[in-house]
Amino acid sequence: MLDTLIPARQRRVMRRAIGVQCQVVREHDFRLIACKGVDVSPKGMLVMGEEVALTGEPVIVSFRPPYSPHWFDAEATIARVVHGRRPGDRGLCFGLHFDRLEPKAEWFLGRALQGVPPPVPSRERRIDYATSVSLAAALS
Repeated sequence: MLDTLIPARQRRVMRRAIGVQCQVVREHDFRLIACKGVDVSPKGMLVMGEEVALTGEPVIVSFRPPYSPHWFDAEATIARVVHGRRPGDRGLCFGLHFDRLEPKAEWFLGRALQGVPPPVPSRERRIDYATSVSLAAALS
């Protein structure tokens, strides 16, 4: 019999808990909406918001990867808006998905993040009920 439920795997790429200097500018009005990265992966980053923005808005990101003197540019989309209402939230934040990142920047970022731990989860992991039920059925 299955005693535990299987947690869901939602991320394709491991995020890393490391701050990065950045500037995030909204594409349509070139307003600065964020300038501090909280965690990062080669596919995107979480940034502290300074202006209101919407999910799906295209942005331009300039950032300096950890341990690097070089700045890189990327086109990104706001994939998620964190309004800061839940316990453990840091306030207004935007989850950015890189649409286009230079291959050199993606390679350098991946290397710079090796060995950096992931962020500590602020809430419980979601349960993959379908996998849990399938596994329980296979074991009985």
